[in-house]
Amino acid sequence: ALVDTLTHLFFIVTNNNLSIDPHNSRHYMVSELDRTKTQLAVFWIVLHLTLDTINPIKIFLHVFPSVQPWQIATTCIVLMIYVFISELKELLYFAVKVFFNSISSILFRSVEVIGRNNIPRHGPVIFVGNHANQFVDAIMMVSTCEYKISYLIAEKSWNRRVIGDMAWALGAVPVKRAQDSAKKGTGALSMKSLNPIENSNEDEKDEYRCEMITVTGKYTVFTKELKVGDKIRPLGSAIAMKIIKIENDTLLQIERVEADSFKLPEKPVGFDILKRVDQKVVYSRVLNQLASGGCIGIFPEGGSHDRTDLLPLKVGVALIAYSALEKDGLNVPIVPVGLNYFQRQRFRGRAVVEYGRPIYMDPSTLTSYQKGGLEKRRVCNELLQKIEDGMKSVIVTAPDYDSLQVIHAARRLWQREELVGSKKQNLTKRFAEGYKQLLLQAKGEPPKEWLDLNNRIASYQKELSELGIRDYQVSGIDREKNEINSVEDVDGDTFLRGMRLPYQICYIVFLMLMASIPFVFLNLPVGLIARIYAEKGRIKALAKSKVKIKAEDVLMTEKTILCIVLVPTFWIIYGVSLKLFTNIDGPAISLCLFCMPLFSYMSIMWAEAGMIEVKDLRPYIMRLFPSARRRIAALPMVRKELSGDLGAFIKEIGPSLGDLYYSENLDWSEIQSRSRYSTQKEGKEE
Repeated sequence: ALVDTLTHLFFIVTNNNLSIDPHNSRHYMVSELDRTKTQLAVFWIVLHLTLDTINPIKIFLHVFPSVQPWQIATTCIVLMIYVFISELKELLYFAVKVFFNSISSILFRSVEVIGRNNIPRHGPVIFVGNHANQFVDAIMMVSTCEYKISYLIAEKSWNRRVIGDMAWALGAVPVKRAQDSAKKGTGALSMKSLNPIENSNEDEKDEYRCEMITVTGKYTVFTKELKVGDKIRPLGSAIAMKIIKIENDTLLQIERVEADSFKLPEKPVGFDILKRVDQKVVYSRVLNQLASGGCIGIFPEGGSHDRTDLLPLKVGVALIAYSALEKDGLNVPIVPVGLNYFQRQRFRGRAVVEYGRPIYMDPSTLTSYQKGGLEKRRVCNELLQKIEDGMKSVIVTAPDYDSLQVIHAARRLWQREELVGSKKQNLTKRFAEGYKQLLLQAKGEPPKEWLDLNNRIASYQKELSELGIRDYQVSGIDREKNEINSVEDVDGDTFLRGMRLPYQICYIVFLMLMASIPFVFLNLPVGLIARIYAEKGRIKALAKSKVKIKAEDVLMTEKTILCIVLVPTFWIIYGVSLKLFTNIDGPAISLCLFCMPLFSYMSIMWAEAGMIEVKDLRPYIMRLFPSARRRIAALPMVRKELSGDLGAFIKEIGPSLGDLYYSENLDWSEIQSRSRYSTQKEGKEE
């Protein structure tokens, strides 16, 4: 049992066993085979170390008595040092990967990986992921991808301790971002749009035309503070626009793409200056990595955020892809990675990592890229749109957080049985995309029937939240009521039902007692300090950011960084205290230090099991209060009516959604492309 437990922990930290889908027979068989081989190897090594008669080193020394043990030991040490130095980068990456796997297994109770077969098996790859959880995003990608990935990391993060150290060990490439050194400009400015540059090709889409904007300053000194190529960003906006021409201290011209993405400030407002950054060294390192067959990881949104949709993508990933094609003739596949978190700010949440189909460039567009100017901008924007469609195909997006909550609640109401991760993710994406298409069809004025259903679902979700119970528990309440009212019950069944509640209470007490001692001494102090530290970091990040809503994306990162430092610090403090203030000998103290990580992990597992039982017990506790009892008793009927009305509504409007309703297998990239085109068309009509 001990060997099996240690083997299980070994697989968690080395192979991220939590992400293996048990419904995938191939992965399950490989996992079981590897587990069996590891157990046999452990037994074989222990057997040889225990019995001198079969110990190969002892046998060798017996056959050759002139050889001394220290000579063999010295040779092994020299060879180990040589191997370590020669393979330092690979060993560091493997060590960090093992460390990240252990972190992900602690941070999340479940990590499901979808679409691993979409990753090309050979050659260079560019991985592009949504940036929804700061440093944790890189942890998830490293933990779930079997390839060695070199990430592009902001220089600001590179200079932070812990994050920068881990990034160095992973072989990351630091990138200096203009927004990290943004400074407030003198005076205020207003903007006025000029006529777009005429394009000879009438079929060319409007979003590829470069619109000229005149900027008029008030008390500004453009000639002293700005240069052509710099960018300016109006206060309150996340969009920076490139300067084309500076007329004088109060007049200049800028350009940007997709002029409808935000409202031009007609009245004078403050602005930030983003100086032009030369990225030649970064591009050179990245291209060399790709040319040698390596993989690159990029978060093309440019920064982490807590929004329910993607931020506008930066053009850097398109420039890297075209540069690799131009310089080395490599049409590098771009694989979108969807990082989907459920309660990302909370400990022991759930995550789904989805790898989408690779995106390839059209080699014939290279000549347009080489022409520069508007042609280069056009093909880069086309590639960016393909990448954006691919990224949206592996995540669940919504107009806002409330809509996202309704989408998840509707999926649970519609769902008739428990689904595996890939099918559940697919169904959630169908609901999310259907929600957006209905909004487009309604042209901002949804029918009363839909609004009523939407409000009822939101009210149902709010009622569950106030009562502190989950949707799956509502079905259990209904089943229990039916069992109690059943005439077929026998005395034995009645007795067992009556024993269920005392059994759960005893089980909870047992789990909490088992977890209490290691939890109080090893986890509780770190958890409390980390929570306070993370909240301060969240407030600070929110004050600096132009795109964050609540800055919840930084909470888990700040907690993780502090825990990486504090947890071993507490272990060392306890070890020193045992040495100084007790009579325990050295080997016993060493054993205690060795067991602390195991005890800490076991206390987390026990505490989680206890909390699950507490949540299952909550409906029984809430029934002790008369008002809550009536509300809980009404929930099954409310859910049944909602589920039926939702099914009827979907049956009515489903045919208008086309493939989203009828097709079993969907090309999500194509669906996102059509959705984007419909949104743009609707915007032009308005």
